[in-house]
Amino acid sequence: MAFDGITLAALTCELKNSLVGAHIKKIAQPEPDELLLTVQTPAAGSKKRETLRLKLSANASLPLIHLTGENKTSPLSAPNFCMLLRKHISGALISDITQEGLERILRISLSTKNELGDDVTFSLITEMMGKHSNIIFVDESDVIIDSIKHVNSLMSSVREVLPGKPYFIVNTLQKHSPFSLEISDWNEEIFKKPCSVAKALSGSITGMSMCMAHELCYRANTDGDAPTDSLGGNARSAIMEEFRSLISTLNKNSFEPVIYYKNDMPFEFSAVELSMYDGLKHDNPSSISEVIERYYSEKETLTRINSKSASLRTTVQNNLERNIKKISILEKQLKDTEKKDKHQLYGELITTYGYTNLPALPIPPERVDGSAPTKLICTDYHTGKELEIPIDPTLSVADNANRYYEKYSKAKRTLEAVTTQLEEAHAEREHLESVMNELSLARAEQDLTAIRNELSDQGYIKSNQGKKRNKNLPKSEPLHFISSDGYDIYVGKNNYQNDELTFKLATGNDWWFHAKKMPGSHVILKAGDTEPPQKTFEEAACLAAVFSKGNAADKLEIDYVQKKHVKKPHGSKPGFVVYYTNYSMMASMEYKSGITPCGPDEEAYL
Repeated sequence: MAFDGITLAALTCELKNSLVGAHIKKIAQPEPDELLLTVQTPAAGSKKRETLRLKLSANASLPLIHLTGENKTSPLSAPNFCMLLRKHISGALISDITQEGLERILRISLSTKNELGDDVTFSLITEMMGKHSNIIFVDESDVIIDSIKHVNSLMSSVREVLPGKPYFIVNTLQKHSPFSLEISDWNEEIFKKPCSVAKALSGSITGMSMCMAHELCYRANTDGDAPTDSLGGNARSAIMEEFRSLISTLNKNSFEPVIYYKNDMPFEFSAVELSMYDGLKHDNPSSISEVIERYYSEKETLTRINSKSASLRTTVQNNLERNIKKISILEKQLKDTEKKDKHQLYGELITTYGYTNLPALPIPPERVDGSAPTKLICTDYHTGKELEIPIDPTLSVADNANRYYEKYSKAKRTLEAVTTQLEEAHAEREHLESVMNELSLARAEQDLTAIRNELSDQGYIKSNQGKKRNKNLPKSEPLHFISSDGYDIYVGKNNYQNDELTFKLATGNDWWFHAKKMPGSHVILKAGDTEPPQKTFEEAACLAAVFSKGNAADKLEIDYVQKKHVKKPHGSKPGFVVYYTNYSMMASMEYKSGITPCGPDEEAYL
């Protein structure tokens, strides 16, 4: 479900109850478009002081607002917008939190004192409008002091978001406020739109998402995908009645946060119960913030990581395309060398038969006519069959033979060189495909750092040793799981980790798993001197499937072998190994349920 005005209304109610009267203790900007406010609530009666974190994100792909327990690592140098906020509102009192109508705009009113000790009021306004999302800091006259994203006249002809400019809300869609709709608005505008009923509702009413529009139609026993001109009077009345009931719920702040699941994965969320999903498994968290955080946590992580890894993906993809083109050229050259034995045979046959069958060669060029021989007809003494060998009548028998010998020698040299180059090209392709798989597994900045270092070491990108690094950023570690029978299973997230797991952590009797003939992680099952049960093997194979390029398949073939049979050729690429004897099994994703993740990172993958 989209983060619509109804969801924000529920969140505004929650934040008002939780944060009004609290003081801002810390301001951080962990991402270029995200703020993290740490606030301390006052003690009231039996209620103790509490420290809470409020996340405000103006990410173009996924704008969010919610309370969170996560404390993200901040950059070494705070951005200018963060420094400005620290100057003006550190220690400020949150005096009010409001929503502009049912728009996706949240205003946090802040009271504090200026340098002279006078009382002043500021507002921190978060606009959640897709690519136009922004966080804007204004004074008591709604004049913009600064914003997390600057918008000049070249970027928008409707509104500039720059210091010193007045702040106002743009109504470019001309939607109706849900709190002031008249019957005439319904009959003369909404129900007159030439589109589906759900689209007419979401496109005409502020704060109404397509999901909620379909829910209203469902409650009114109407098909949301039906055209508006198919609605009768009773259907129209039912939709308007259900809408009034929804607005009554909003006015009373009677919200019921809920998450719906499909195949044990979050499928939909809402601030109110959705009757159209009554048959789905659902959960009712205690707050809308918890709903938002649980639903969006993995999606936001993937969105940001995909954004940060875009340049790495482009680098890998470009090199992969060049490599594939190179392999195609080399394979064509290799195919041409298949004629080398024929050239050698032609040279031998010309040497054998040429002096008796072609005694007049060479013929001067000026005397070459239609009677000049252009081929030698002889018998192949290997097969006994008659052959026709093309010749040049202007060359001697020896020169004609040497011409074929030279072609043979050249093809032989080409075969040796191309075979080596083709092996190197295939190894490079496997490595690049494995790096692409690593990028799909990345969930944190340290994962990208490890991949970036690997690409730098292999010469695909420039070394980043001269750049300033965040020393507080933890090192990327392999993933750790425990099987249903208590065995430790480790999974590498990049090629360096794969080598470390296989050749440093694993001992000879441990078991090594990998997806058959495709990029994937090395999976180590720590067995020691015991023989793990079959179910543990199946769970380890399941992890090898999950962390491979073929993880979308229900079943995948997995190779497994004791670590002592796995070797790394000298000078080979990171993560590349060979093994000459192994077992295989079909891994099934159903075994994920028996695997215990040993941390939040591991849990996110399962």
